[in-house]
Amino acid sequence: MTASGRVRAEASAAWRSFTRRRTAVFFTFFFPVILILIFAVLVQTNPGGGLFAQPPGYYLPGYLAVVVLFTPLSRVGSEVARHREGNRFEKLATTPLSRAEWLLAHTLVNVAIIGIAGLLILGLMALVTGTASLALGPANLALVAVFVAFAVALFCGLGAVLGGLADSQDGVIAASNAIALPLLFLSDTFVTPDLLPAWFRPAMNLSPLTYFARGVRELTYVPTGSEIVLPAVTFGESWEVNLAVLAALTLVFFAAGTYAIPRTD
Repeated sequence: MTASGRVRAEASAAWRSFTRRRTAVFFTFFFPVILILIFAVLVQTNPGGGLFAQPPGYYLPGYLAVVVLFTPLSRVGSEVARHREGNRFEKLATTPLSRAEWLLAHTLVNVAIIGIAGLLILGLMALVTGTASLALGPANLALVAVFVAFAVALFCGLGAVLGGLADSQDGVIAASNAIALPLLFLSDTFVTPDLLPAWFRPAMNLSPLTYFARGVRELTYVPTGSEIVLPAVTFGESWEVNLAVLAALTLVFFAAGTYAIPRTD
């Protein structure tokens, strides 16, 4: 069997495993719906300042970041821990499937899952907030899909690292939440830079999620003229720079995740 065949077979098995877990399927797609209904419909925006002071379209990258960040970390991390506890990697070692191919297969499944969730988020945002502050042309959506794919691969790699280091599946969940929550709110997603101390703002450039959020925002957000002017803290001023940085970080994290998967050969 060729490498592509091995990846395709493992991805097919991983996809069937996901769809058989009805609770996981439900909450994977229902969780972002809850977020949008709470923040975009009930809380809405506050032009007077504070949290959610920007137009609704400004926060689209934040909603996407929730599924891009939490789902790969917990799913891949738990999968690695489960395989390790059940000695499944020892069984896989008897097949031609390599660690990189295994991680690539599970990454592709997560890209597909989160891609569907992302389309759901885009549709809901356009439905409940309108499209006045959103640019959702075909070219923009295609580039957003590229950002999503790279970000998912990056956090799949980080999830594999957590799965290789944590002592159990519960440890993976605890570690992923401890990492994901600070990243979500300190990466230029929901909390705007002007709400953070000036000394901390440059540290936002250390988060991979920051480059995802800024790139997606530049592609999808249309300023209306009523938004609050934010301090300039970006590393790059264009989505091309943010995509290049995100792609480079993805290669690093994916390689680290491959290395962290238990070696049994």
